[in-house]
Amino acid sequence: MSDIPPPPSSPAGGNPYGQQPQQPQQPYGQQPQQPYGQQPQQPYGQQPYGQPAQPYGQPAPQAYANPGSQYGGYQPVQAQGTNTLAIISLVLAFVVSLGAVITGHIALGQIKRTGEGGRGLALAGLIIGYAGIAFGLIYIVILIIIGIAGASSAAYYDY
Repeated sequence: MSDIPPPPSSPAGGNPYGQQPQQPQQPYGQQPQQPYGQQPQQPYGQQPYGQPAQPYGQPAPQAYANPGSQYGGYQPVQAQGTNTLAIISLVLAFVVSLGAVITGHIALGQIKRTGEGGRGLALAGLIIGYAGIAFGLIYIVILIIIGIAGASSAAYYDY
């Protein structure tokens, strides 16, 4: 918002540009006709009759409603919800890592296409899911190594 100062007044107190504005004469008590949908012009810094003066620096209240709101004009865009598969991906990351990875990739594709929320949840499900798969594979490899080492070094004792 910018505050525009009023035009400088002339020494004579009239129009500073030396011209007098032409105003059509109106019968007493009638307001001048305005084009349809326009607000009547108020002199700079003056309040319409019947409204209290506003403190300096605060905007005056609007006397007229937005014309589009009366007939269902533009409505604000409602925020999309969180993608369901993103939530499922995060939950599955702690139970079935492979399911978390699969649903996480599907969720990211849907989020990119539809603009839904939940990208962070899908990424978290993917990361935890991949980490779970990696730890599971390392665990299986360690078990196999221990099994082979135990079988090869085990001596059969006959009693």
